[in-house]
Order: sequence, then structure tokens, then C-alpha cells
Amino acid sequence: MSEVKGTPEQSQVDEATEVAEVVEPVVETVEEVKVTEEVVEETPAVEEAPVEEVVEEVKEVVPSMDEFQAEIDASLTRVDGGDIVDCKIITLNDEEVIVNLGYLADGLITKEELLLEPGQTIADAYVVGQELKAEVLTMNDGEGNVLLSEKKAVQVIVWDELEVHFKEQTTLTVTLSEVVKGGLIAMIKGIRAFMPASMVAARYVEDLNEFVGKELKVHVKDFDRQDRKVIISHKEIDRKLREEAKKNFFVDVKKDQEFSGTVKKLMNFGAFVDLGGVDGLVHINEMSWKRIKHPSDVMKEGDVVDVYIIDVDREKEKISLGLKNIGDNPWDTIFDTFTIGQVYEGEVVRLANFGAFVRIGDGIEGLVHISEISHDRIGSPADVLTQGQKVNVKILNIEKSSQKISLSIKETTEDENAVELEKYTTDEKATTSLESVFKDILKDLK
Repeated sequence: MSEVKGTPEQSQVDEATEVAEVVEPVVETVEEVKVTEEVVEETPAVEEAPVEEVVEEVKEVVPSMDEFQAEIDASLTRVDGGDIVDCKIITLNDEEVIVNLGYLADGLITKEELLLEPGQTIADAYVVGQELKAEVLTMNDGEGNVLLSEKKAVQVIVWDELEVHFKEQTTLTVTLSEVVKGGLIAMIKGIRAFMPASMVAARYVEDLNEFVGKELKVHVKDFDRQDRKVIISHKEIDRKLREEAKKNFFVDVKKDQEFSGTVKKLMNFGAFVDLGGVDGLVHINEMSWKRIKHPSDVMKEGDVVDVYIIDVDREKEKISLGLKNIGDNPWDTIFDTFTIGQVYEGEVVRLANFGAFVRIGDGIEGLVHISEISHDRIGSPADVLTQGQKVNVKILNIEKSSQKISLSIKETTEDENAVELEKYTTDEKATTSLESVFKDILKDLK
């Protein structure tokens, strides 16, 4: 159909001409029917319709230019500045991407308005046919293209998503990118989110750098679109994960099972090791065969250590651990070093109500029962002994399998008395008579 132009009168003439062009073949068809009717008698009679009615019917079938234009307009996307539109890449180069957004003109997104990582090229991130969302910046960039921004569209969408996460307290996954004063930063599709140090984990974290580059599930704890403020937290999620891990751990854990854990905290009596959501205690006595003054002599917080399960209290949820590979076990060669019945010098390292523990070598301690401390009756080992005191002890028994040694202090005094007595006992004839002995006694009595 040709475009309507000129005066109203001319338009009417043109329209009549167009209608006549459509009607003429119809009229010719009607005439042919009349001729056929005269020749073929058995053909039913065809009632001739007035030409005016046929013209009107044709007018109804043929749309006007206004209707045609309206149909075209309806098929096109209506866009305006600030709109978020769906588009598809039709071509790209090093500096820009051309997209089809269903509008009369194509859309153009410059390199600066695309979501590119530092150092990333357009060809690395985008391909022809890829679909994306973009915000309309201007309807005409001066060359007939609609100027768009993917960055701004994504930010609008992300802010909407973050608001939903904040209101419904649903989780989202972020990657922590850097440590700042008081916490960590995560970039969420171009939006900066802050995680305070107190919200990183359920436990205290001394060095936040261990979380840089990690993916964590978080909640949005505070949200202000106008001030562009987003506060996120992993603390509650971490607590639930640890509780679940702890529950499962105590169901499956077995004695002597081996683990690799991280030293979490040092105390005077030992070190707490994180086995992955569950903490176990390595007592100071389990850190070395030698006696050490403090766990820091052997390890420091943050160290990764190999441990094994010594004991498990499922009811109290407590785990006792031992260090693996802490050197040669002196108990393996105990009989090469010590002999039952021999006397050795030792040091009192611990006092108990029932006796005293005496160290007689590196990693070797024995028990002097209270009954073996003195010939005199004592109420407590502390009555006659002090921690750190040097004493002579006699080995009464060695149990290698259970790593126990029984010691005696009082038997060493008996041995000393025997040695002194031996000085006065020889094979020679005694030179002192009973008469001389009693003579001296009677003299003292006078």
C-alpha cells in the first residue's frame, strides 16, 4: 500500500483508485460466473450481489495506513532514557558492543560501560548472540544509535536483589577481596559490601587475611540504597555449620583416628586444635617426650599439626588429642637405658596425694608411691618432698606396654645404710672386744 500524502480531496481520490484496483478483478470474476451460468443449465443460479456491497467488503479487508503503522509500532520495543532493556549482541570489537534491543535503531555499549574484570578484553567476556541487560543512557548518540550501559543496569538489578536479601534474610555467596580497617570487603557485581571483623566467624579471628579470596555464604545485616551502604555477616551461618559438623563428628569419630588440624589457641596446660568445626585438646604432656614448660615451646597459633584421637567423651563433647611424629619414643628402648633394681638420680616433677612423680630421663617418669617415700609414716608427699627437688630413686618395676615405672626412695636409704655397715664388716678378726665397749659405756655413766 502506498503512503498517503497531499490534500484530503487527493487522498480520497487515491483511496478510491486503490479500492477500484481491488474491486475490478472481483467484478470480472462475477461476469465470468454469469457467462458460465448461461452455458451450464444444471448449475444453480448465482444471485448477483450489488457492486457497492463488494466494495464495502473489500474496504473492511484492506487495513488503512494508520492501522498498518500502529501494527508496526506495536511490534517494536518502546524505550526511553533510564529504562532497563533486554538485548542481544549482534557484533563486537575491541572498543564496543553493538546490540539488538528490538527498537528501530541498534544499541551501542562502550567498553567503559561493560562488566569487564581488570585486564579482561571484550572478546574474552562476550560473544555474538549473547543476551544481556542494559540501561538506556541516551536515545541517540549522534550517529543514530541508542547508547546503553550494562554496568548501570546490573547495579540497579543488584541493588534490588540485595534489598530482597535484606528484607527476607536469605543467603547469598560473596568472595572476600581485601582486608580494611575493622573488617573485610566483598564486591558484589560492582557494589562494595563491608563485613565487620566480629561478623566473619562464630569464633575470634586473629588474622583476617586468611579469608581473602574465600567464597562465603552471608546475610545482609544492614542496607541503605541511598547511602550505598551494605553490611554483610557470615557469623550465624558459620555457627550453624559448626554445630552441624560437630554433631556429625561425634557420631563417626573413633579412638586412634588421625586428623590434620589448625592450632587455635595456646593455654598453659595445652593447645586447642580445630579439626574442622570441632576443637580438641592436646595436653602439654602429649606434645613431647621431653618435659616442656609451655606449649609455645613446641607450636604456635595457626600451625597445622597432625594429631590422633586419644579419647572421646561424646556426652560432654570433649576430645583428647595427641601429637603425631613427636620424635623417638624413649619407651621403645627403656630396658637398654634403665635396669630394675638400680638406683638413679631424678627430679620431682609433680606431687599428688598418693605419691610423687619423678623424672629419671627425657620422656621417662616414674611414680614413687607414698609408702615408698620414707621409712617414717607421712600424711602427704608434700611433707617431705618439693617440686624440682633432686632425689635418688630405685627402680622397683618397669611395665613397657603401659609405660609405667614404679620407684622407691626409702629403699635407696636402706642401700646406703648397707654400704655404711659394709665399711665396718670385713673378713679380718674384730679388734674391739665387748669388754672395751662396755668399759666406755660404764665410763660415760660415771
